[in-house]
Amino acid sequence: MKKLFFALVLLMSIAFVQNVNAQNSYRNAAGLFIDVGNGGTYVGPSIKHFFNPKDALQGMIIFGNGATILGAEYSYNAPIRNANGLMWNVGIGPQVLLADHYSDFIVRPSLGLEYKIPGAPLDFGFDWRPWWTVTHGSHFEAGRFGLGLRFVFN
Repeated sequence: MKKLFFALVLLMSIAFVQNVNAQNSYRNAAGLFIDVGNGGTYVGPSIKHFFNPKDALQGMIIFGNGATILGAEYSYNAPIRNANGLMWNVGIGPQVLLADHYSDFIVRPSLGLEYKIPGAPLDFGFDWRPWWTVTHGSHFEAGRFGLGLRFVFN
């Protein structure tokens, strides 16, 4: 994990040094998704697809705390004026948590920022992602956040 982290930091550093203007939008990106906060950390692959400049769908399979979470989330995305490559987004989607002796259905609203590095095929997202378990007694956890590190391909 340390080698992966070092490689990502190195790649991000190289990308930030580049001074090339390019289109900020993209159609597809895939990479690593990290879900952190109260209740543990989950990490795994994700993919994001834009149907048009504003509507996107993200899918993920994340692992942690002896469980696997499968999720799909719709998001509405809009650029932030005078901030090249920066967008805000709001979304919602279902997730299913699978553990050894139980499973849960979860609803995940999200509110966040996403930055596509101009001139580089890299995209970073940071979201507030509350967790609402609607099975087994219903539980809401507000202290959850997501970090997306993605490689852009069209």
